[in-house]
Parts: sequence; C-alpha cells; structure tokens
Amino acid sequence: MTRILILGATSAIAQAYARRRAAQGCTFILAGRREDRLAAIAADLKACGAGAAESFVIDLAAVDGIEEGMGTLHARFGEFDEAVIAYGVLGEQSRAEQDLALTRTLIDTNFTSAAMWTLALLKDRAAATAFTVVGIGSVAGERGRASNFIYGSTKAAFDRVLEGLQQKHDGTSVRIIRVKPGFVDTPMTNGMAKGGPLWATPDRVAADIDRAVARGRRVVYTPWFWWVIVVIIRHLPWFVFRRLKI
Repeated sequence: MTRILILGATSAIAQAYARRRAAQGCTFILAGRREDRLAAIAADLKACGAGAAESFVIDLAAVDGIEEGMGTLHARFGEFDEAVIAYGVLGEQSRAEQDLALTRTLIDTNFTSAAMWTLALLKDRAAATAFTVVGIGSVAGERGRASNFIYGSTKAAFDRVLEGLQQKHDGTSVRIIRVKPGFVDTPMTNGMAKGGPLWATPDRVAADIDRAVARGRRVVYTPWFWWVIVVIIRHLPWFVFRRLKI
C-alpha cells in the first residue's frame, strides 16, 4: 500500500490528485497549516477509498523549522513511498516590486522552503529504498516575463533544483517528477480573469500527474499543449519577445 506525504494538502491540485490516489487504496499524511481543512480533506479521502489519512499541522514555509518538522514526521509516521510538494503563493507582482518583505515571502515559500523540504525528504534515505518526489512547479518559470517575473523566478529556481536531483539520482530507486501546469482554475488564481481553452481544472492536472507517476515520466506539462506554447515562447528572439505584453 503506497504511503503518500502531501506538503500543502489544501492545494486544489493536491486534493484532486489525492482523490485519484485514494481510489487506488493509498494512505496519506496531509501537511499544512489549517487543522480544520486538513481534517475535512482527510475525511473526504477516506470516503474516496483511502486506506488511511492523517493530518500534520505545520507552517511549511517556515524554513527554520524544516529539519525539526522532518524529524517529527518520521517519528510519527515512519517512511513514505511518495511525497508531493504542492504548496505555493502567487502573490501580486506590482506589490512585490515595491514591498521587499512580500518578495521575501514569495521566495521563501515558493523556492527556499520547497527546495529545503525536498532535500530533507531525500536526506539519509537508503539508496535501495524506492521513493518518488512530485514537485509541482509552473510554466511561469520557463522564461522571465514582465508580468510575473518574481513568482516565475521562484518556480524556475525550484525546477533547477529538481532537475539537478534527477541527474543525481538517475539510475537509482529515487524518482523526481517535475510538474509544470499552465493556467489552472484554483483559489490561487481567483484574482485573474478565467475562461478559454488555456485554462484547466485541478482534476485535469491531477489526471496528468497520476499518469506521469504511473509511467515514471521526468517532466510533465499540463495540459499537454503547454509544452508547445513554452517551446515557442522560450525560442522567441529578443526583438520579438520584448514587444509582447505577457
């Protein structure tokens, strides 16, 4: 029975993915700040078929508490077969440019803490122990754009850490899966105008993640067409890119 740790279990994408894995009989440790929401999600997963679902209340973005938190997780729940890093903050670009404290919050939440949790999960693991890490990033990290370069840079940095870990653990029993969603209709994006063919539901993204885990994919753009969009944007020459209002 697969034991899955979800860091940021209140994320809409994480919940949709967990429901799919619950139907397969997996068990869960749900980590996040809001005890009431974690309890509700645990109950929902049990109703969906999960073997068990337990809560772990913690501020995942508090970088100074990561080692202690990791120790407590292992002491209470033992080892995990899979970990999903699903939390993050979109923030507001214009505010962050003027408020360095907000900028630091975005960096510490989306990159520093996420990278440190990933390293903590892999630290001192037995080489022969099978383990899967699913890191949820964003296509926003593919190229620096005027509209969201702070958020995008945090996702790009996290992606580089995951990519480096993929090379480090290549040929071992550790798998690192980099997930890059496009626009997803979640509470995180409530401040954006939604609708149209580029927007996906959390369940659509969750289905792609589920397939990627089952097939051992290294990178998944979700929905799939974002791979095409990203390739085009990444290769646009500067004299064209500089004129785009994106």
